[in-house]
Amino acid sequence: MNFRLAVCAEMVYGELPLLDRVRRIHEQGFEVELWDTRGRDISALAATGARFSSMTGYFGGSVIDPANAHEVLASAEKLIPTALELGVERMVVHPAELGEGGVAVRPAQRATGEMWLTGLRTLERLAELGERHGITFALENLNTILDHPGIPLARAKDTLALVQAVNHPNVKMMLDLYHAQIGEGNLIELVRAAQPWTGEIQVADVPGRCEPGTGEINYRAVAKALNEAGYSGVIGLEAGAIGGQGIEAGDAALAAFRAAFS
Repeated sequence: MNFRLAVCAEMVYGELPLLDRVRRIHEQGFEVELWDTRGRDISALAATGARFSSMTGYFGGSVIDPANAHEVLASAEKLIPTALELGVERMVVHPAELGEGGVAVRPAQRATGEMWLTGLRTLERLAELGERHGITFALENLNTILDHPGIPLARAKDTLALVQAVNHPNVKMMLDLYHAQIGEGNLIELVRAAQPWTGEIQVADVPGRCEPGTGEINYRAVAKALNEAGYSGVIGLEAGAIGGQGIEAGDAALAAFRAAFS
């Protein structure tokens, strides 16, 4: 299998400062995913030599809300210099604005036609921004059952439909299989259908959101399906370690992740 493997530095090795987490992930041969980069020492992160696969690509507004979609675009543009300094390939956006703990800032239980059209137009403008700077914006699916209630158009089938409608190489899907398993299941058929539109894949097991092998998902079968579908991009571990935040637990989680996708 020819996947590039990345690890989210925000979710493992929590007893270490972020820079040390990044170094440890990099030393083990993995790329690095980041969340909010504001307030971080970007020069020091770049100096680690790590390859950064993705980071959060906005900090305000909602892709699907006509009242503040412009905030997504404005904040994305402000983050472009950080992405360029780190060599980040993908900037992640979500279907609607997330607050503390991933809670919907303005919960809504139904998607409207206006939301669909606003999402399409916002992503088209992000595509133009990404094309100018050589960066891909990745729309991430979420589950609305456990972690992100009240987020419209968050299911994988909806985010995929939006990305397909934009039909631009600088807008792809951040296909999160942890969220998809909770909300929809049928992961092998999902990765096959989404493969042409997928910019990056994130994984964690269910329940618990820890490394592969700790829950119900057969990630070896998923890896086989991805390989057969021709996917050779990044697979990112966005998961905690079942053994806790210590170094040994983090090392074990990364080893299990590598074993599932090698």
